Amino acid sequence: MSQWTASVSAAHLARLLEPRPQAGNGRKLPAYRGLADGIRLLVLEGRVQVAARLPAERELALALGVSRTTVAAAYEALRAEGFARSRRGAGSWTAIPEGHALPSRSLQPLPPDAAGSVIDLGNAALPAPEPWLTRAMEGALAELPAYAATHGDFPAGLPVLREAIADRYTARGVPTMPEQIMVTTGAMGAIGAAARRLVGLGERVAVESPSYANVLELFRETGSRLVPVALREDLGGWDMDAWRRVLRDAAPRMAYVMPDYHNPTGTLVGDDQRRDLVEAARAAGTVVVADETMAELTLDGEEPGVRPMAAFDRGGTVMTVGSASKAVWAGLRIGWVRTTPDVVRRLVSARAYLDLGSPVVDQLAVAWLLRGGGWEQALTARRRRARECRDDLAAGLRSHTPDWEFTVPRGGMTMWVRTADLSGSRLAVTGERLGVRVPSGPRFGVDGAFESFIRVPFTVSGPAAAEAAARLAQAADLVRSGGGAEGEGSGLFVA
Repeated sequence: MSQWTASVSAAHLARLLEPRPQAGNGRKLPAYRGLADGIRLLVLEGRVQVAARLPAERELALALGVSRTTVAAAYEALRAEGFARSRRGAGSWTAIPEGHALPSRSLQPLPPDAAGSVIDLGNAALPAPEPWLTRAMEGALAELPAYAATHGDFPAGLPVLREAIADRYTARGVPTMPEQIMVTTGAMGAIGAAARRLVGLGERVAVESPSYANVLELFRETGSRLVPVALREDLGGWDMDAWRRVLRDAAPRMAYVMPDYHNPTGTLVGDDQRRDLVEAARAAGTVVVADETMAELTLDGEEPGVRPMAAFDRGGTVMTVGSASKAVWAGLRIGWVRTTPDVVRRLVSARAYLDLGSPVVDQLAVAWLLRGGGWEQALTARRRRARECRDDLAAGLRSHTPDWEFTVPRGGMTMWVRTADLSGSRLAVTGERLGVRVPSGPRFGVDGAFESFIRVPFTVSGPAAAEAAARLAQAADLVRSGGGAEGEGSGLFVA
């Protein structure tokens, strides 16, 4: 396979740098220093990819309207700090300094006996919406005897659930047959099945930057080469110029996106961008895996009216992933894939080497919810609770950390918070010592980007939300004073 190296043009880099105020607490910096700091921040925020080729000195000087000496001095400063590497005659590339501590791959849930003393903001999941979970399980048990008389092996999923899921897609404007659905063990089971079936060892997968931490780890574990594509700032959706460039030049085998209330940023992508990405991916021969696990978690106002990614597909470019874990309860480990019947058959055949099938009782419970109306009631309860948590956490952060920046999303379960250039990794470790767990930005990036971010899920409200914000503010004070711990704890669970 041919090598592909990301590059950033002089014009594009100039646009990214233009609106950024100069650092230095009001003190005027030398021009080269301001330029170096701007590029360094773009790398740390993931706006410019790590290992991307930087423009030639002369080209960037012309684009910025500065001298070539200024650009050369800025590049030298970046090399000295470890944010750039150069090879004579070959140019310069962005980098992360040697020894930069990346988050551990060991992600463990908070021990139950610690729940009383630690506020866990690592897991974007809420308790079950009762009484709907219990009623669903009772309905499942009532139907279980008919299935208990069989072998219990349904690698594509129970027919009754496949039909219910297909009907729900049809109601959302995407006509679907049960043969287009495979039930999986959670959304991660669906994404894992797609990755193992469609992406060979060493093949490229394009991902949003930032992206869902556990999916990034899944792709790494399966030997994929990740190609990050930066989101637009301020929850503005996808940068379609960047997506077209990556799809054309890198030719990734797969693209993984979360268009509906993206985790971690909460971004909701509009119909025009969805259509454009599907068309660009089809032209490039790239399969788009669209993760819609947050699609029904609109917290403000009316439904956004956006269409599923599959609505813009004309021939198997889009593989849709859904799940009951966010809409209902994370303990209900039922997900699904919607794709062409042929791909479903291939995924089912490959499943014999994975988990064989999903639990029958859980499938019956989800089918009961979808067929009997309980899904809507459970979803209403889930939205109400998530909205309360979101609003209380946002208020707490505004009160205790007024210099932190975030945009409150209108849906989903997570908020992306810029920590005023403090190290998110050090905040995570220091916060855990103070009794609040929160994942740092680098967990959601590729190669160490997003150091000055944390992800805050909508999982606590009232006094607990205020206390979580107060503990994060205390952790920030310690980090700012030099008392914070280095790196990130190995036990943080991210969901």
